[in-house]
Amino acid sequence: MKCEELLKLLNEYVDGTVDPSICAEFEQHMAGCNPCQVVVDNIRKTITLYKNGQPYELPVAFREKLHTALRERWKATHPAPTTSPGA
Repeated sequence: MKCEELLKLLNEYVDGTVDPSICAEFEQHMAGCNPCQVVVDNIRKTITLYKNGQPYELPVAFREKLHTALRERWKATHPAPTTSPGA
C-alpha cells in the first residue's frame, strides 16, 4: 500500500468500516511509514477531542493575541463602508 492509497481510505479506517483485509495492509504500511502514523494519530486525537465535547480554555495572553489577529484580519478583508457627504 502506498501513502496515497492509505489517505484515500483514511476515513473508513478511522471509522472502523474498512474491509478487514485492507486493515492489515493499512497497519503494515503504517508500521514502516512515520508520516502516515502521525496523520492517523492526529486524526484519532482530533476525533476523540471532538467527541468528548469539552471546551478548552485558552491561556489569556494567547486568547487576546488571537482575538487581535482575527480583528485585524477582519478589518483588512472587510473594510468599513464609506459614507457619502450629505447622506
